[in-house]
Amino acid sequence: MEDETFTDISGKAISLSCQDHSSLCKEFVVSVPKVSIGKVMVYTCCVWLLAYAVFFFTENTAVLSSAIFITLVGMMLHIHFVKVDHETLLFIGSLGIQLSSSYASGRETTTFIEMGKIKDIVINEAIYMHQIIYYLCVLLKDPSEPNAVAHVVPLFQSSKPRLNCLVKVYKSCQEILSKC
Repeated sequence: MEDETFTDISGKAISLSCQDHSSLCKEFVVSVPKVSIGKVMVYTCCVWLLAYAVFFFTENTAVLSSAIFITLVGMMLHIHFVKVDHETLLFIGSLGIQLSSSYASGRETTTFIEMGKIKDIVINEAIYMHQIIYYLCVLLKDPSEPNAVAHVVPLFQSSKPRLNCLVKVYKSCQEILSKC
Protein backbone atom coordinates (compact mmCIF):
# COMPACT_ATOMS: atom_id res chain seq x y z
CA MET A 1 0.00 0.00 0.00
CA GLU A 2 1.51 3.29 -1.16
CA ASP A 3 0.69 6.60 0.51
CA GLU A 4 1.74 9.81 -1.22
CA THR A 5 1.11 13.46 -0.42
CA PHE A 6 -0.26 15.77 -3.10
CA THR A 7 -2.14 19.07 -3.12
CA ASP A 8 -5.66 19.99 -4.20
CA ILE A 9 -6.53 22.87 -6.54
CA SER A 10 -6.38 25.29 -3.59
CA GLY A 11 -2.88 24.17 -2.57
CA LYS A 12 -4.03 22.27 0.54
CA ALA A 13 -2.35 18.95 1.32
CA ILE A 14 -4.21 15.74 0.42
CA SER A 15 -2.98 12.17 0.43
CA LEU A 16 -3.42 9.43 -2.15
CA SER A 17 -3.33 5.85 -0.98
CA CYS A 18 -3.05 3.14 -3.65
CA GLN A 19 -3.65 -0.51 -2.88
CA ASP A 20 -3.28 -3.35 -5.38
CA HIS A 21 -5.64 -6.19 -4.55
CA SER A 22 -4.73 -8.02 -7.79
CA SER A 23 -3.68 -7.16 -11.32
CA LEU A 24 -7.32 -6.38 -12.17
CA CYS A 25 -8.33 -4.78 -8.88
CA LYS A 26 -6.95 -1.52 -7.48
CA GLU A 27 -8.20 0.82 -4.81
CA PHE A 28 -7.43 4.54 -4.62
CA VAL A 29 -8.27 6.62 -1.55
CA VAL A 30 -7.91 10.41 -1.60
CA SER A 31 -7.98 11.81 1.95
CA VAL A 32 -8.28 15.43 3.00
CA PRO A 33 -7.33 16.88 6.40
CA LYS A 34 -9.87 16.67 9.21
CA VAL A 35 -11.97 19.65 10.31
CA SER A 36 -9.76 22.20 12.07
CA ILE A 37 -10.94 22.97 15.60
CA GLY A 38 -9.22 26.36 15.40
CA LYS A 39 -11.18 27.32 12.28
CA VAL A 40 -14.45 26.20 13.85
CA MET A 41 -13.73 28.26 16.97
CA VAL A 42 -12.88 31.37 14.94
CA TYR A 43 -16.10 31.16 12.89
CA THR A 44 -18.16 30.49 16.00
CA CYS A 45 -16.61 33.39 17.90
CA CYS A 46 -17.15 35.77 14.97
CA VAL A 47 -20.83 34.85 14.65
CA TRP A 48 -21.40 35.08 18.40
CA LEU A 49 -19.55 38.41 18.72
CA LEU A 50 -21.63 39.82 15.88
CA ALA A 51 -24.78 38.55 17.59
CA TYR A 52 -23.67 40.08 20.88
CA ALA A 53 -23.05 43.45 19.16
CA VAL A 54 -26.58 43.33 17.69
CA PHE A 55 -27.93 42.33 21.13
CA PHE A 56 -26.06 45.24 22.74
CA PHE A 57 -27.90 47.74 20.56
CA THR A 58 -31.31 46.02 20.37
CA GLU A 59 -31.41 44.37 23.81
CA ASN A 60 -33.30 41.46 22.26
CA THR A 61 -32.26 38.06 23.67
CA ALA A 62 -33.73 36.28 20.66
CA VAL A 63 -30.71 37.50 18.67
CA LEU A 64 -28.28 35.60 20.91
CA SER A 65 -30.44 32.47 21.01
CA SER A 66 -30.86 32.41 17.23
CA ALA A 67 -27.11 32.98 16.67
CA ILE A 68 -26.27 29.99 18.87
CA PHE A 69 -28.93 27.84 17.19
CA ILE A 70 -27.90 28.84 13.65
CA THR A 71 -24.22 28.21 14.41
CA LEU A 72 -24.84 24.75 15.83
CA VAL A 73 -27.24 23.71 13.04
CA GLY A 74 -24.86 25.11 10.41
CA MET A 75 -21.92 23.14 11.80
CA MET A 76 -23.95 19.92 11.93
CA LEU A 77 -25.18 20.37 8.35
CA HIS A 78 -21.67 21.18 7.12
CA ILE A 79 -20.18 18.10 8.79
CA HIS A 80 -22.99 15.81 7.60
CA PHE A 81 -23.47 16.99 4.01
CA VAL A 82 -20.40 18.96 2.89
CA LYS A 83 -17.16 17.96 4.65
CA VAL A 84 -15.79 14.82 2.98
CA ASP A 85 -12.97 13.04 4.82
CA HIS A 86 -12.00 10.70 2.01
CA GLU A 87 -13.11 9.52 -1.40
CA THR A 88 -12.48 6.00 -2.65
CA LEU A 89 -12.28 4.60 -6.17
CA LEU A 90 -12.32 0.79 -6.27
CA PHE A 91 -11.66 -0.46 -9.81
CA ILE A 92 -12.42 -4.14 -10.38
CA GLY A 93 -11.64 -5.03 -13.99
CA SER A 94 -14.24 -7.75 -14.42
CA LEU A 95 -17.08 -6.01 -12.52
CA GLY A 96 -16.80 -2.23 -12.66
CA ILE A 97 -16.05 0.81 -10.55
CA GLN A 98 -17.25 1.59 -7.05
CA LEU A 99 -17.13 5.23 -5.93
CA SER A 100 -17.44 6.01 -2.21
CA SER A 101 -17.40 9.22 -0.21
CA SER A 102 -17.05 9.26 3.59
CA TYR A 103 -18.22 12.40 5.35
CA ALA A 104 -16.94 13.86 8.63
CA SER A 105 -20.14 12.78 10.40
CA GLY A 106 -19.53 9.13 9.43
CA ARG A 107 -22.14 9.12 6.64
CA GLU A 108 -21.09 7.31 3.46
CA THR A 109 -22.37 7.41 -0.10
CA THR A 110 -21.54 4.70 -2.60
CA THR A 111 -22.14 4.41 -6.33
CA PHE A 112 -21.38 1.44 -8.56
CA ILE A 113 -20.83 1.60 -12.33
CA GLU A 114 -20.92 -1.71 -14.22
CA MET A 115 -18.01 -2.49 -16.53
CA GLY A 116 -20.36 -2.92 -19.49
CA LYS A 117 -21.47 0.72 -19.19
CA ILE A 118 -17.93 2.16 -19.11
CA LYS A 119 -16.61 3.53 -22.38
CA ASP A 120 -13.38 5.05 -21.03
CA ILE A 121 -11.74 6.94 -18.19
CA VAL A 122 -10.25 10.31 -19.12
CA ILE A 123 -8.73 13.40 -17.59
CA ASN A 124 -10.85 16.36 -18.57
CA GLU A 125 -10.29 20.06 -18.07
CA ALA A 126 -12.68 22.76 -16.97
CA ILE A 127 -12.65 26.45 -16.17
CA TYR A 128 -13.30 26.95 -12.45
CA MET A 129 -13.51 30.54 -11.23
CA HIS A 130 -10.39 32.08 -12.83
CA GLN A 131 -8.30 28.98 -13.41
CA ILE A 132 -8.23 25.83 -15.47
CA ILE A 133 -8.59 22.66 -13.42
CA TYR A 134 -8.31 19.00 -14.37
CA TYR A 135 -10.58 16.24 -13.19
CA LEU A 136 -10.79 12.51 -13.71
CA CYS A 137 -14.06 11.23 -15.14
CA VAL A 138 -15.71 8.07 -16.36
CA LEU A 139 -17.36 8.18 -19.79
CA LEU A 140 -20.50 6.04 -19.93
CA LYS A 141 -21.66 4.37 -23.14
CA ASP A 142 -24.89 5.37 -24.80
CA PRO A 143 -26.99 2.16 -25.03
CA SER A 144 -28.59 3.19 -28.32
CA GLU A 145 -25.36 4.29 -30.04
CA PRO A 146 -22.16 2.38 -29.05
CA ASN A 147 -19.69 5.07 -30.19
CA ALA A 148 -21.43 7.91 -28.35
CA VAL A 149 -21.02 9.03 -24.77
CA ALA A 150 -24.24 9.12 -22.75
CA HIS A 151 -22.96 10.56 -19.46
CA VAL A 152 -19.80 11.86 -17.84
CA VAL A 153 -19.27 10.89 -14.18
CA PRO A 154 -16.62 13.02 -12.44
CA LEU A 155 -14.43 11.36 -9.80
CA PHE A 156 -12.97 12.89 -6.63
CA GLN A 157 -15.38 15.85 -6.74
CA SER A 158 -14.86 16.95 -3.15
CA SER A 159 -11.10 16.55 -2.82
CA LYS A 160 -10.30 18.10 -6.24
CA PRO A 161 -6.73 16.75 -6.61
CA ARG A 162 -4.26 18.38 -8.98
CA LEU A 163 -3.12 16.91 -12.28
CA ASN A 164 -0.08 15.01 -10.93
CA CYS A 165 -2.32 13.00 -8.59
CA LEU A 166 -4.93 12.41 -11.31
CA VAL A 167 -2.31 11.13 -13.75
CA LYS A 168 -1.20 8.46 -11.29
CA VAL A 169 -4.79 7.19 -10.87
CA TYR A 170 -5.48 7.53 -14.61
CA LYS A 171 -2.49 5.39 -15.63
CA SER A 172 -3.45 2.62 -13.22
CA CYS A 173 -7.07 2.66 -14.43
CA GLN A 174 -5.95 2.52 -18.07
CA GLU A 175 -3.79 -0.52 -17.26
CA ILE A 176 -6.84 -2.34 -15.93
CA LEU A 177 -9.03 -1.22 -18.86
CA SER A 178 -6.45 -2.48 -21.36
CA LYS A 179 -6.47 -5.96 -19.73
CA CYS A 180 -10.25 -6.27 -19.90
